[in-house]
Amino acid sequence: MPLTRRRLLAVSAGAILAPVAGLAQSYGQRVAVENDEGKAIANAILPGEITGQIPALRGVTYAGPKEAETALYEFFDFNCPWCRKAAADVVSLQGSDAALRIGLVHNPILSPQSAQAAKVMLAVQRRLGSAAAWDLYRALLGRPGRIDGPAALAVAGGLGVPAAEIEAVADSEEVRLALKSHMRMAADLGLYATPSYVLGNAGVLGHPGARSLARMIASTRRCDKLAC
Repeated sequence: MPLTRRRLLAVSAGAILAPVAGLAQSYGQRVAVENDEGKAIANAILPGEITGQIPALRGVTYAGPKEAETALYEFFDFNCPWCRKAAADVVSLQGSDAALRIGLVHNPILSPQSAQAAKVMLAVQRRLGSAAAWDLYRALLGRPGRIDGPAALAVAGGLGVPAAEIEAVADSEEVRLALKSHMRMAADLGLYATPSYVLGNAGVLGHPGARSLARMIASTRRCDKLAC
C-alpha cells in the first residue's frame, strides 16, 4: 500500500540512511585546483573500476547528449546549504556546453526529509524520464525553504501525473533500492560532502563554482586531469 503524504513526511529513512560499507578515498590536493574564490578544492584520483559503475546505477537523472564527450556527475542532497548554488551553476553549464552530459546522483546524508525528496525525484525519473526529473531538480532547488517529501510531491504533481501515482512509485522497493545504490556509490567513492562531483576518474569535494567547474571540464578534455 502506498504511503499517504502524512506517512511520507513522518516515515524514517533510517534503512536508507544507515551507514553502508565503502572504500572511502583519501582526499587532499591530488591536483592543484582552486574554486571561484581562489581557495584550494579537495580532490582525489578515484578507482576506475568504481567510477565505471556509475553509468549502470538505476535512477540517475541525465541532461545532455548520451554520446557526449564528457560526463560530470553531481552527488547532491536537496537540503545541503550549497546545493542551491550548485544547481544553478550545473544547469548553466549544461546549457552552455553542448558536449557535456550531466548525471544527478542522490546522496541524502543530511536528513530523512532529504531522502524523502530524493525518493520523489527517483519516482519522477522512473515514471516520466530524465527530462521531467531534471525539471523537478531545477524547480525544487530554485525555491527557498526546506525540501521534504510533501514539498517534492507538490511540485511533482504539476508534471502531468497525479501526485498520488508518483507517491506510490516513491514508496516502491525499486526506488528504495535505487536510492540505496546511489548512497553506496557515494560512500565507496568517499564523497562525504554535498555537493561533490565525479569528473572522469577524479572526485571533487564541495562546490567549486561554475568557472572552476568549467576549467576542470576543459582540462579533463585536454589531459584527463582536473588541471593540466
